[in-house]
Amino acid sequence: MGNTLIHARCLNHGDREAVARCPECIQFYCRECISEFNGRVVCSSCLKKSTGIENKKRGSLAWLLIPFYLGIAIFVSTLFFYTIGQALIKIPSSFHDGTVWQKGKLLSD
Repeated sequence: MGNTLIHARCLNHGDREAVARCPECIQFYCRECISEFNGRVVCSSCLKKSTGIENKKRGSLAWLLIPFYLGIAIFVSTLFFYTIGQALIKIPSSFHDGTVWQKGKLLSD
């Protein structure tokens, strides 16, 4: 690795000098393209492979979640306001007239 590293260039950035060689893919990389993982210096693609992290795309039916959640939100808000409305209907009309707070009126009902 001694003499070959001196003249090597980064695989991703051809104008940069390589500082390390990935032990997995045997390619040369600059400081920006390598990371230390478990005491070893590896490139980002090999790091992704070794950690098992992959970019997973959502299924083709993922767009159905937005209308589904919107429907649930509309249903819950309708149920909430219906319950509030039913509670307001049960309030006696004297409360709305403002006569419920008059002295003695509360005891006579």
